[in-house]
Amino acid sequence: MDDTTLRPRLLMDAPMTIAMQFPKRIAKTLVALTLPVGAAIGGFLPAAGGAPAQTYPSKLIKLICPLPSGSVIDVLARLVAPDLSSRLGKPVIVENRPGGGFTIATKEVARSAPDGHTLLVASVNHLLVSKSLGYDPVTDFAPVGTFATYPWVLVVRPAVPARSVKELIDYANANPGKLNWGVSLGSGPHLLGEMFKIATGIDVAMIPYKSGTQAVPDMLGGRIDMNVATVSNLLPLIRQGKLRALAITSGARNEDLPDVPTMTESGFPRLTRGSWAGLLAPAGTTAHIVSKLNVEINASVTTPAMKAAMKTLDFEPKIGSPQEFAAFIGDEIGAWTPAAKAAGILPK
Repeated sequence: MDDTTLRPRLLMDAPMTIAMQFPKRIAKTLVALTLPVGAAIGGFLPAAGGAPAQTYPSKLIKLICPLPSGSVIDVLARLVAPDLSSRLGKPVIVENRPGGGFTIATKEVARSAPDGHTLLVASVNHLLVSKSLGYDPVTDFAPVGTFATYPWVLVVRPAVPARSVKELIDYANANPGKLNWGVSLGSGPHLLGEMFKIATGIDVAMIPYKSGTQAVPDMLGGRIDMNVATVSNLLPLIRQGKLRALAITSGARNEDLPDVPTMTESGFPRLTRGSWAGLLAPAGTTAHIVSKLNVEINASVTTPAMKAAMKTLDFEPKIGSPQEFAAFIGDEIGAWTPAAKAAGILPK
């Protein structure tokens, strides 16, 4: 069997795989969106002896994710893949290539044929890397489009005597070096933590983890004091009183956490930045392919079903043209570069 024969089967098996890998809240949403494409996937298979299609797409499309299964951008990619498959008429699968500080997946896509069949699921992490890693995060890729955005929530363990950002800063200043912050090195939450330290001047130790979610058990065990993550990941623990939410990075308060102020309300409007997910193609991909992908991803994430699914997981659709995505990338690089230098991700 060739790759195009095996991959549809992987998609049809996806509901069981998803149910085993993700928390119940996320798994339920993913399964609901995956089942329709699983039922229809047979329509994507080429007829025996038929001539291959001459128009794009002509084969399976891979969305390469630089983070492991269950990470935020992995979940987002799995949300959009089924509907994108239906729209493009070919299987669209998510392949995880974690490791190397996001570089393994990124290099794979940068070196892939610019034919639109291998795409990178990108986020803030992609933009702030040293050019010595063997690729340029801007010139080696063609922006296709964004498809989601999401805020982060700042939490502390209950033993930390702070019920607001101001109280946290006061406590940290009174106890320099006592607090620690669990982060995935080079991740968006890590960068936000560095921005927070720059903005407040507090002395907080950054404790590295392979994934930010791995810091949560240590928070519950009293070994980590602070963390930043998506609302969907931390909401159950916040509601149970096992973690205390101090602020959210969105422009407005979150419906699931109406009593938690925004960073702007807490006095730090420059920390009102969340993260996003988008698709990048290898540099040299034709404008026709980029445009087709952009149109279909925009259409996909604005359907009522996708909007509802994203809202369930505290994500918001984010659409725009490839040109707008390129401008957005430039703005993001400018905003996050100081934090990346402070974190040692970029040279000072």
